Amino acid sequence: MPNSHIRIRQATQTDLPTLEWDGELIHYRRLFSETYQQARQGQAIIWVAELEQAGLIGQVLVSLKSERPELSDGVMRAYVYGFRVKPRYRSQGVGSQMMAVIEADLRQRGFSIVTLNVGQDNPGARRLYERIGYRVVSPDPGRWSYIDEKGRRINVHEPAWRMEKFINEKVNLASPPIPC
Repeated sequence: MPNSHIRIRQATQTDLPTLEWDGELIHYRRLFSETYQQARQGQAIIWVAELEQAGLIGQVLVSLKSERPELSDGVMRAYVYGFRVKPRYRSQGVGSQMMAVIEADLRQRGFSIVTLNVGQDNPGARRLYERIGYRVVSPDPGRWSYIDEKGRRINVHEPAWRMEKFINEKVNLASPPIPC
């Protein structure tokens, strides 16, 4: 799969149903809608990777400003979450290409640090992030919740590693990596 046919762009409102990946992610319908509304207010971005004749094959949500400033503070720190590439297209550079576009955009917006959480049970994703310059800074309990498509609150527990990357060369590393 040549990467030249992949188009990485910000999602539009018409992309929202497609983010559900033919029903596989329908339980995140409200989350996608809320994030899109936050994007319209300048507090988030939804990125998609689109492949000619295959449609959307990847998605990433980015919080620019949230109620958790250690994740995204609207000034210096942005938070990447909901990063997915369809299984058929993994290990082909799609994720790395998406992260390069996202980081360049965040740098242009004046952000210096990108944070993310990666599941402790997802070593493949952690290797990707480490390969592109992220480092573990702490464990994270991975407790969060969302409202599903039927209006039910779903509580999630996914122990994770908090990772970050400094994307502005003027920012110094504040703390050493955490051995894991």
